[in-house]
Amino acid sequence: MLGNLHPLFGLIPLILYIILAFKEVQPVLSVFICVLVGAVLIQQPLLGLGGIIAEALGSFLSLIGLIIMLGSGLGAVLRRTGVADNLVHLVMHKIGVNTEKKAILATMVTSVLLVSLLGTLAGANAILAPIVIPLVAAVGITPSTLAAIFQGAGQSGLFLGPFTPPMVTLMELTGLSYPQVLLSAGLPVSLICWVVTYFMALRIQRATKGVYKYEEEDMQRGEAYVASPATQRGTLAFALTLAALLVYGMVTKGGASYAVVVMFTTAITTGLASGLKLGEVFDAMMEGCGRLVWLFIMFVLFEPFLNFVEQSGAFAALVELLTPIINSGGKLVFALFTTLTGVFGISGAAVAQAVLMDKMFNPFLTQLGVPMGLWAAILLIGSQMTSFAYPGADMLGQMGLARSKDIKSMVKLGLTIVAATIAYVLVYSLF
Repeated sequence: MLGNLHPLFGLIPLILYIILAFKEVQPVLSVFICVLVGAVLIQQPLLGLGGIIAEALGSFLSLIGLIIMLGSGLGAVLRRTGVADNLVHLVMHKIGVNTEKKAILATMVTSVLLVSLLGTLAGANAILAPIVIPLVAAVGITPSTLAAIFQGAGQSGLFLGPFTPPMVTLMELTGLSYPQVLLSAGLPVSLICWVVTYFMALRIQRATKGVYKYEEEDMQRGEAYVASPATQRGTLAFALTLAALLVYGMVTKGGASYAVVVMFTTAITTGLASGLKLGEVFDAMMEGCGRLVWLFIMFVLFEPFLNFVEQSGAFAALVELLTPIINSGGKLVFALFTTLTGVFGISGAAVAQAVLMDKMFNPFLTQLGVPMGLWAAILLIGSQMTSFAYPGADMLGQMGLARSKDIKSMVKLGLTIVAATIAYVLVYSLF
C-alpha cells in the first residue's frame, strides 16, 4: 500500500465507485477512475495497466459483458426478422386483451418471456412497448400501470432464463446448477415480483385511471397483424433451436461460456430460416452488439478494479473487522446485513454488484454454515433489487418506454418488492 497505509484504505476505490454511481457519472468513466485510484494505492505502475487490462479480457466479468452484448445482438436479429413481434402477438392473442385484468396479465407474461429469452430488460421491453401500447390503451390501461408492469414483471424474466446474465453469474459464483439456482433463488424471487406487481398494477390502475391516459392515436390498432411465412419459419426455428440448446446445456452442464454458443447459434438459425443471408444475420447482430460496447468495456475494467482492492488487503481487513459482529448474530443477521448492503449500499451494474458482494462476504459462508442456495438468493436480491429501491436508469427507462411520468407509483412498487424479497431471505435463513 502507498505510504504503508492501513489495508482498509484500499476500500477507497470502492467507496468512490459507489459515490460516482449514485451521482450517475458515465459508467465506464467511473470505473476507469477507480482503476487509476486503485493502481496508485497499491503502487501499480500506470504504464503497465495495458497488460493488466489485456489479462482482464479473459476474466469471468468480461465473459458476462460479452454475453450481454450478444443478447442485444440476438434481439436485433429477432427484430429484423419479425420474430419478436410475432412472439408478442402470439402471447397477447392467446390470452386475449379485452379487460383490464387480462391486459395486465398478458403484458406481464409477454414481458417476462421476452426478457428471459433475450437476457435484457431494456432491449426486450423496447421491442414490446410499441406493440402492446395500442392493445392495452384500448381497454383503458394507464401509462403508470404499464410502466410498473414493464419493470416489476419484466425484470423477473432475468431471474428465470438459463442464459441471462444474473443466472449465469449466480451459477458461476455458487457452483450450483441451473435447476438449483432456479429453485432456491430465481423462481421464488420471480414469483414474489410477479405477485406484488400484479396486485400493485391493479392498485395503480385504479388510482391513475382518469388521471393519466394514452392519446387517441395510441389506441389505433391499425390493420390486424399477420405474420409472413418467413417470420413464421423464423419463429419456429428460434423456438426449436433454443429448446434444443437448453436441453443439451442442462444435460452436459454447460457453463457460462455455453451461453455464447447459444446466442450465436440461435441468431444464425433464426435469421437463415427467416430468409436472411448469413452476412445480413451478422450485420444485424453487430448492430445490436454495438449498442452495448460501453458495457463490455466497463466489465473488462471492473476486473482490475476489484483485483486492486483485493491486493490491497482491504477485503481481508474488512472481514476481520466484521467477523465479531456477524458471528454474534449468526446466519439471520448475516443474511439481513449482506442483503441490505447489496440493495442499498452498492450501486452500479447488477452483475458487478453480485461479484463484489461475493468477494466481500464469501469468507463468512463456511464458518456460519450458510447454504449455497441461500447465498444465491442473497446475491440475486442484493444485486437486482437496487434498481427497485432507487429511481435509477432501469426504473426511468421503463417509464420512458411506457410513456409515463408517474415516478411516485414506481417508487411504491419498487419498495414493496424490495421489502417482500428481503422478507424471503430472512425466512430462508431460518431453515
